[in-house]
Amino acid sequence: MAHSDDVRRIALALDHVVEIDSDGFDFRVHDRGFVWSYPERTPGQRRTIRTDVAVLYVGDEAEKQALLLGEPELFFTTSGYDGLPLVMLRLPEVTVDRLDELITDAWRMRSE
Repeated sequence: MAHSDDVRRIALALDHVVEIDSDGFDFRVHDRGFVWSYPERTPGQRRTIRTDVAVLYVGDEAEKQALLLGEPELFFTTSGYDGLPLVMLRLPEVTVDRLDELITDAWRMRSE
């Protein structure tokens, strides 16, 4: 079971990472986001920053679909992310070791 503190610790341990001021967490490398807290939008209500859900950069649509289909208990998406190489990750459902792997992979793709 992972938490937003784990996201912060893992992300900040990587080279050239900058944390953007936000109500949750938001990490970038070379001005490109690779993991941030999910800004949930409900019609007619203000946006809610969900620190129990991380948005991860995954590189391409094939990887996105593989994660969504292969591990639906961990990953999901919304129509607002259609066509974007991003998935949402339920932090309470993921181990810290797997979170480390996912964040490091996202960082690696965005730092190239």
